[in-house]
Amino acid sequence: MRPTTSFRSALLGATILCGVAAAAGHAAAQEAEVDEIVVVGSQIEGSKVTAALPVTVVGADDIEATAATSGDDLFRSIPQMGDVSFNSSYLPNSSNSARGDVGSVNLRNLGVGNTLVLLNGRRVVAHPTSRADENLVPVLTYNTNAIPVAGLKRLEVLRDGAAALYGSDAVAGVVNTVLQDNFEGLQVEAQYGEAEGTHLRETDINVLAGKNWDRGNLTLFVNYAEKSALRAFDQDYTSSADKRPLFVGTRFEGAASLDGRVTTSPWASLQTLGNVAVRQGTTSITSAAGAFHPQPTTFAGCRVTMGGYCFDDGAPATSAEDRDLRYDTTSSNTSVMPETERLNLFLSGNWDLTDEVELFGEAGYYSAVTSSVQAPTATLTSLPITIPASNYWNPFGPTVFANGQTNPNRLPGISAPAGGLAVVLRSYDFVDVGPSVVDVNLSQTRFLTGLRGEKFGLNWEGALLYSHAKAKDVSDGISATLLQQSLALSTPDAYNPFNGGDPARPSVGDATPSSQAAIDAIRIKTTRISTSSLTLADFKVSKADLFALPGGDLGFAAGVEWRRETQQDDRDPRLDGTIQFRDAVTGTLYGNDLIGSSPSPDTKGKREVTSAYIEFAVPVVSPEMNVPFVRNLEFQLAGRYEDFSDVGDVAKPKIAGAWDIFDGLRIRGSWAQGFKAPNLEQLNATLVTRSNTRTDWIRCEADLRAGRITSFSNCSRSQATTARRAGNPDLKPEESETIGLGVVFQPQFVPPEFGNFTFTVDYWNVKQKGIVGLFGEGNALILDYLERIQGRSNPNVVRAAPTADEAALFLNTGLTAVGQVLYVNDQYQNLLPQEAEGLDIGVIWSLNTDRFGDFDVNFNAAHLMKFYRSPSADIAALLEARDAGTINAGTTITGGGDLIRQNGRPEWKWSASATWRYQQFTLGAFTQFIDDVEDTGIRDAAGVPWVVDSQITANLYAQYQFEDGWAGDTRLRVGVRNITDEKPPLAVNGYFGELYQPYSRYWYVNVRKSF
Repeated sequence: MRPTTSFRSALLGATILCGVAAAAGHAAAQEAEVDEIVVVGSQIEGSKVTAALPVTVVGADDIEATAATSGDDLFRSIPQMGDVSFNSSYLPNSSNSARGDVGSVNLRNLGVGNTLVLLNGRRVVAHPTSRADENLVPVLTYNTNAIPVAGLKRLEVLRDGAAALYGSDAVAGVVNTVLQDNFEGLQVEAQYGEAEGTHLRETDINVLAGKNWDRGNLTLFVNYAEKSALRAFDQDYTSSADKRPLFVGTRFEGAASLDGRVTTSPWASLQTLGNVAVRQGTTSITSAAGAFHPQPTTFAGCRVTMGGYCFDDGAPATSAEDRDLRYDTTSSNTSVMPETERLNLFLSGNWDLTDEVELFGEAGYYSAVTSSVQAPTATLTSLPITIPASNYWNPFGPTVFANGQTNPNRLPGISAPAGGLAVVLRSYDFVDVGPSVVDVNLSQTRFLTGLRGEKFGLNWEGALLYSHAKAKDVSDGISATLLQQSLALSTPDAYNPFNGGDPARPSVGDATPSSQAAIDAIRIKTTRISTSSLTLADFKVSKADLFALPGGDLGFAAGVEWRRETQQDDRDPRLDGTIQFRDAVTGTLYGNDLIGSSPSPDTKGKREVTSAYIEFAVPVVSPEMNVPFVRNLEFQLAGRYEDFSDVGDVAKPKIAGAWDIFDGLRIRGSWAQGFKAPNLEQLNATLVTRSNTRTDWIRCEADLRAGRITSFSNCSRSQATTARRAGNPDLKPEESETIGLGVVFQPQFVPPEFGNFTFTVDYWNVKQKGIVGLFGEGNALILDYLERIQGRSNPNVVRAAPTADEAALFLNTGLTAVGQVLYVNDQYQNLLPQEAEGLDIGVIWSLNTDRFGDFDVNFNAAHLMKFYRSPSADIAALLEARDAGTINAGTTITGGGDLIRQNGRPEWKWSASATWRYQQFTLGAFTQFIDDVEDTGIRDAAGVPWVVDSQITANLYAQYQFEDGWAGDTRLRVGVRNITDEKPPLAVNGYFGELYQPYSRYWYVNVRKSF
């Protein structure tokens, strides 16, 4: 039984306050202490210039409080991280996007690719498979799940632009993952956890081993994780694609657009080749355009009965009386999160070659295998299949087959010629073939070796790095060529698309499948192999005391770097054009041979980057100078130059400063310019063909005018729309400007017995320009809608000629009839700017006592104050037309305007942790809040979207350290995530995967043994 609301609230409060009196908690992260030296933010070894920078340090205790078992879990716990568009619960039916054990990094919500990720201070290879972002361009991320969470010493997050130090991608900031090193001994850890009420189970085994010698150390970390799949039937908000029952009692109750069942179903949409109408006596079996479809006999409009099903004329009216012919894609109990097996190995070592020179190195290996069950394959409008007249099951087939056998399935008394009619398969879901099984194998290797030492008073370091990532995506598919060969058979082993699905449950399954021989004849495996690599060589020098200034020692750092980046995407031969489909009946040649997918040529690219940087830490005033109200004043000055082999060169500066007014009060600020080079896919893709569900708004307008719907929220004219997107070798780097201003207050007047306090507030503002994007096929269809109500059309929307049935839909509406969308043309381009600003708030309290133990409380909040993307001229015209009422307020226009609170951009996110340690006992708590957001996937008649509610969750754990007897040096921990069992807030798709994990309360037990 679920706890009552009052009990849950009390339990949440108790968790937050757990272990401390009157404590209000923090995030999974801890603001760097004023005097703490961290790696990220400065290249000057031993410098304290990072005091001028907003750096969040997530220590081992903070990580344990989150109970994260993957990098995705850990990054989600940091409030400054934006939505997670690459995630394991994103499982499209096509391999065109990254799938499997993957998570993305999106600091400040500025977009994937705008945050640089380092491992032990150096770059990480990008995940080789892209995903389209909200601007519809392919973006690449660093895979957070390749980070071994249990092997982390700490996570450092620089919340400030840092291109002047680190180069491209450091627009929003830098994340540096620091792994365990210099370990002595052996530590074995095991954890088991499960999500309550689901089939999700996780097992983790970690081993940390190290050995010290007189001149060095070798440390090995091993992680093995195994996770069972989370299935659709496990929870009500994922159990059906029809979300209307979830919205009962809301203003969107009954909204047709919440019905996510797809119009491509086992109840095929068929049309005779040449649009030939067919009659049986005086009864028209097809429409005037030759269109017809099977349906259960319980449906109205049957023209001829075939046992448990019948044929009706016209295409299925899936927006009206035939709505239940839609197919529920979750009916196969599809995977919400895949079954996963993950292995992480990391070896680090160092050895003193001489008293002044040290050899160091790293070797890492990551592998993850996932398996998921996805919806069956369905057709696309861009690849119609012609069913030959010879098909055994064709109701309009020949009277006698070529082998002399009388056709038992030709309808008697029909007007079709004796030789039969070929039939075009316009829309169909191959449900009887079964769900698609998707297996994704990810791997990543990393090798680094280097030397460091001291010479002439300078600290120097140089290293060589090579890292490689690979993704192999294997999934079930259907060959168009093999399908048409099966359809041409005049025997019972021919594939049968004419008999529909399950008459008793029209939206679920297929009660009359084709023969197993027919299914086996058309089914294939498709493979996509993507790779990326990073080769890097660098050399850097630094000195914290280059020479003395009146305010202190001048710090200095300089370095050079060369890197080579590659990406290659090898698509299946049936997709890249190697194997094409030629329709044996019409002779038409299509660019691919895979049902349900669009042509996708292979893509490859490479670039070389040469760079140099310089940095100074300039002390101006020191405490010894006794300057009133200026206890300390220091600046960081930095600049970096990068020369790209493909997009030219760029140079960017940075200045940051810290002003201590008195001991304990610091004002800090920074100004920096940054840049992000276009990724290799954006530059080198010759053609990126993608299919997404989009609404044909002009058809919605026709329905509204004809009285078939009352508002656009009830329009269900969505279909799989193919976009042909072209790469652009003339793209330029995206440029940015960042301003930060903050206050750090550590009250010195508080007596030590009350603990140590640190308060931080940081304002930030980022302006970006030249962001790579697309107009987008959704916007293109809205522009086509706008143009057509004014008597014109959008030339980038390419349509088929309207059929007689489609003409009937537009009758008496005052609109010219339109045909089906074939594809939409688009190209990547540098678009107009965007600006974002916000506040980061942090509170830290710690108290160490002999009598009551040690207490730590931390709080971290991120407040998004502004996120505005300047719309392009075309987008502005659409927004203006919507505001003026020229087009309906229910349209969804993307790509511009005020984006705060939209989708993955909540105004507030905060998290908090509290830890109490007493002798051998530890009690820890963690809580997280995510503000409400607008889900623009649906709007009411006034254009107001659905609001995804805010949510607060809490974690709690207790652990005991055994010190004596057989259990000596053993730690036992029992914990729970989301202790009050909060479901993710309701969204149009059931839940919002970019912000929330698709499960609730999660229990775990952990045992660690040290030797």
